[in-house]
Amino acid sequence: MASVRYHEVVRVFGRDQRPAVDSLTLEVADGEFLVLVGPSGCGKSTTLRMLAGLERVDSGSIWIGSRDVTRVSPKDRDIAMVFQNYALYPHMSVEQNMGFALKMGGTPRRETKVRVGEAAHLLALEEFLGRKPGSLSGGQRQRVAMGRAIVRRPQVFLMDEPLSNLDAKLRVQTRTEIAALQRRLGTTTIYVTHDQVEAMTMGDRVAVMNEGRLQQVDTPKVLYTRPANVFVAGFIGSPSMNLQAARLVDDGLWLDGYRVPVGRDTRAAAADRDGAVVVGYRPEAVELVAEDEPGLTAVVEAVEELGSDVFVYGAFDATSETVHAADVVARVPVDAPVARGKRVRLRIKPEAIHLFSASTGESLG
Repeated sequence: MASVRYHEVVRVFGRDQRPAVDSLTLEVADGEFLVLVGPSGCGKSTTLRMLAGLERVDSGSIWIGSRDVTRVSPKDRDIAMVFQNYALYPHMSVEQNMGFALKMGGTPRRETKVRVGEAAHLLALEEFLGRKPGSLSGGQRQRVAMGRAIVRRPQVFLMDEPLSNLDAKLRVQTRTEIAALQRRLGTTTIYVTHDQVEAMTMGDRVAVMNEGRLQQVDTPKVLYTRPANVFVAGFIGSPSMNLQAARLVDDGLWLDGYRVPVGRDTRAAAADRDGAVVVGYRPEAVELVAEDEPGLTAVVEAVEELGSDVFVYGAFDATSETVHAADVVARVPVDAPVARGKRVRLRIKPEAIHLFSASTGESLG
């Protein structure tokens, strides 16, 4: 096992194109489970493939432990990769697939059998060792691909959206199994996904990328409660954070008739744009209030009932000079009197508001 370090890594695919990965500096601790997450085309898979040696590094360096592997052949990097499509040999049995890399590396047959058996036991695949991949379910094939990586006992596991071909229920089950397995093995793991729920439930830390740049890397809780910028705020969370353009006035933030206190340092940080800010708040920071109480009026456009949670999707009435018309998502009690087309009064909890610079998108504290 070993740590992983990217130092100012750049990858550009075309002369006139923006970098797919731009000046990436990132450290992964020995034994850590790090998830790379972001929208399609953000550079997360390229980041993983450069570590694997499947994409070249145009500038910067990549280290595994104390060794610079930037120009090292993929086979000599001591990593194991689990791909999106599993990449199993259809003519080989499960046992042969799992032991193939060891066989090609000259591992003695007896040791190969022992290591395959250990991995099969760990992954509950013992009864399937004689079967071919075509007779297995998607979840079972995914576990075989995991087993093939485990038997190699690499320094680093790399996983590129390994759950994307599974149905929703199986994804939930399998992501729990992978996270538990990684903690049991203690192997440094970098996992790529576009699913932020998957990222938040699996990783020790999560690195959020957008347009080739690292936006923020931290624990799931910190990303959710203290996003570094508007992109992270809007990307992390399901449903995502509500974001609105607003303006600081005097000593507070005015939201359609009621004032939210704002500290002096925050007001100073936003002063360069005449007080223009972006206000962010989570759906759980919105509560229904009586029509005669201070708040914002919205028209309900949809109600999403998820058993213990009910989410209301609405559109604000643009009645204030300081609040622009915007969509809003609120989590409401299960028995709340809401229905499509109904007008509701919403109050945003002042202590749960996030403020971002309107010019840079960065958090104002």
